[in-house]
Amino acid sequence: MSKNILEIKDIDKVYKNDFEALKKVSLSIHDGEIFALLGPNGAGKTTLIGIICGLVNASSGTVTVDGHDHIIQYRKARSVIGLVPQELYLDPFLTVTQTLTIARGLYGKQHSNALLKKTLEDLSLWDKKDNKVQELSGGMKRRVLIGKALMNEPKILFLDEPTAGVDVELRHSMWELVATLKSRGTTIILTTHYIEEAQDMADRIGIIQDGEIKIVEEKSVLMSKLGSKKLIIGLEHACDTIPPSITSDKLVLSDNGRTLTYTYKTGGKTGITELLSKLKAANISVHDISTQETSLEEIFVDLTHDNSTQK
Repeated sequence: MSKNILEIKDIDKVYKNDFEALKKVSLSIHDGEIFALLGPNGAGKTTLIGIICGLVNASSGTVTVDGHDHIIQYRKARSVIGLVPQELYLDPFLTVTQTLTIARGLYGKQHSNALLKKTLEDLSLWDKKDNKVQELSGGMKRRVLIGKALMNEPKILFLDEPTAGVDVELRHSMWELVATLKSRGTTIILTTHYIEEAQDMADRIGIIQDGEIKIVEEKSVLMSKLGSKKLIIGLEHACDTIPPSITSDKLVLSDNGRTLTYTYKTGGKTGITELLSKLKAANISVHDISTQETSLEEIFVDLTHDNSTQK
């Protein structure tokens, strides 16, 4: 069992206009994991990160960072955090090297040429080290933001929509860097609109909506519990309709009557054997069978849709 490097307990955030951005949010983050926080725009993701990082004041509740209370021991708490925000807060007239050097100083740490060089190389920015920020592309500026956060040598790295506006090639290189950081023991908490990234990278996934944590699970458990599979059955001959003997709300006829799609939950009795027997009894010949798993994106959409329609 991994120890928890971050403990969030009963965090509320109410703004002056009585808007409740966060409602009794409690969350534990394991040391060394990649945790993906997913939710629609306005769900409270950035507000929660802001509170943990000391940029936003909570209305109530506590946050403990690596054993330090984020209010009482705020210096120690913030000393282990690196934040890559959504917004590109960079001085356009500074060079890349100057930007990272100043960031290192603001963290109160001694300059390190070795760390600077390694960080720029890891971010594929070494050849741009003397360029002014205003000369860089949007994707490169995003990587400079990551470089600034890494100057703190953080135990916990927050990535708030880190690949927004980044092309596919740079996005892949960033995720290679994230994997490297994790291998070095860095705990990474990310929010992203690219759900496939969470599916590929995260160890655990939390879903937040309307300021409330709806579910937190190991990725594999979440996929197993809430996911489903589809059995795609190709028919030898087209059918006009599904015979009454096998009609089911889990069964859909498509592709001009040549494909049957059967949706079933993983684990337990699937009903596949019974379905195939019924098809044979109805003289429906099958020429091809394949399976397709539900994606994390489909699970996310279903969860958020169900929650919104229940209001």
